[in-house]
Amino acid sequence: MKRRWPLQRLKRLLIGLVVLGALGFLAVLGYAFWPTHTRAIAAPASAADAALIERGRYLALAGDCTACHTAPGGKPFAGGLALASPIGAIYSTNITPDRRTGIGGYSLDQFDRALRHGIRADGASLYPAMPFPSYARLTDEDVRALYAYFLHGVVPVAQADRSPDIPWPLSMRWPLALWRKTFAPSPDAVAFDPKRYPDERVARGAYLVQGAGHCGSCHTPRALTLQERALDESGAQYLAGNQIIDGWNAINLRGNPADGLGRWSEQDIVETLRTGRNPHAAVVGSPMADVTVHSMQHLADADLHAIAAYLKTLPPVPGAGPGFAANDATAKALQAGINDSRGAELYVDNCAGCHRTDAKGYSRVFPAIAGNPTVLAREPDSLVRLILGGSSMPATVAAPSALGMPGFGWRLGDAEVAALASYLRSQWGNQAPPVASGLVARIRAEMPGENHASEEAAHAR
Repeated sequence: MKRRWPLQRLKRLLIGLVVLGALGFLAVLGYAFWPTHTRAIAAPASAADAALIERGRYLALAGDCTACHTAPGGKPFAGGLALASPIGAIYSTNITPDRRTGIGGYSLDQFDRALRHGIRADGASLYPAMPFPSYARLTDEDVRALYAYFLHGVVPVAQADRSPDIPWPLSMRWPLALWRKTFAPSPDAVAFDPKRYPDERVARGAYLVQGAGHCGSCHTPRALTLQERALDESGAQYLAGNQIIDGWNAINLRGNPADGLGRWSEQDIVETLRTGRNPHAAVVGSPMADVTVHSMQHLADADLHAIAAYLKTLPPVPGAGPGFAANDATAKALQAGINDSRGAELYVDNCAGCHRTDAKGYSRVFPAIAGNPTVLAREPDSLVRLILGGSSMPATVAAPSALGMPGFGWRLGDAEVAALASYLRSQWGNQAPPVASGLVARIRAEMPGENHASEEAAHAR
């Protein structure tokens, strides 16, 4: 017969566990609320210096600050843009120099703590939607320039910040301090060491990509705890792509020949950053199009080449992935009128007129499908969105024509879109997995209403 624990012993055990839990919680709470000390930086001789303000303006363009801090139809840098998060919408803040609702009352150190360390003027932690882990790489000189620009080169706007649409208790700020102290660079870390790179041009590109450009925020996969898996090339997943941003897949920027930039030249990368297109590919989807329009097209030619030179130093992502080995078998079959699958029929009916039967498209007008990184991405979300809803290239100063592709969601059902996408990913030498109709249905449901209403018609055909 088993002996039963005396009731008194059980009570003592439960009390002990409660006490240990309480002590553990207090320790975590203490760690979260323990002040973070950051190094003070020297103020410029004059924050209103014209050259310093201009340098800050250029850095703000390189960082595409307007993308998050300017709402559609809103005043520049006045905030209010909704940013999706797993727990609810976060709204960007007013970073104009208005003293009551913006950052006009910020000291240089308060500005620095927010920019590079994710700490508000009141000591609370910022949501990591603000890419302060990347901005931590900025030099003191560039922080001073940005401060001068936002305090003296931006028009003040009186617009109060909007509270996040995050329910309590998830809206509590103190857990953000745990994330920041665990995953963001230490306040004592060296901002950026150019000596790590083989020459000055590559170092400059690395600085722009890792710091102001914060390219990793979109193009580096994240862990379950939402931190980027690497903040520079020391991690094999840095800029490896496959994050879904606003429904679009951020592509692999490393040297993979199929779903990356391995077959792109430095000039291809420069042209894409400046104009949103190159002889064989194009920017599609709103996030990168916005970066092209509001940021990259305004950078100096030397900086664009520096970015491209740095990206070309990144080796392929380890492990097997999509492949590409050009062949003309598909083109010959289509040219001979052999449409031996539903995917082939759909391609001839809907795509070949612009992208041609050889899938090479027309230079800088209709992108090639053969070997296209968007088509070959490990996650085919962008390709499915393009087929369903279409898109257009960004209009830039160097390439003002916003050439567009129509959507076919109104006429193609989920199974047909999946068949077409799978065909695109498996012909002309493309070697990527097929697309499931369930994925198409999910993406269609996330898109504007015309795609829903037309689904019945598509099935009825």
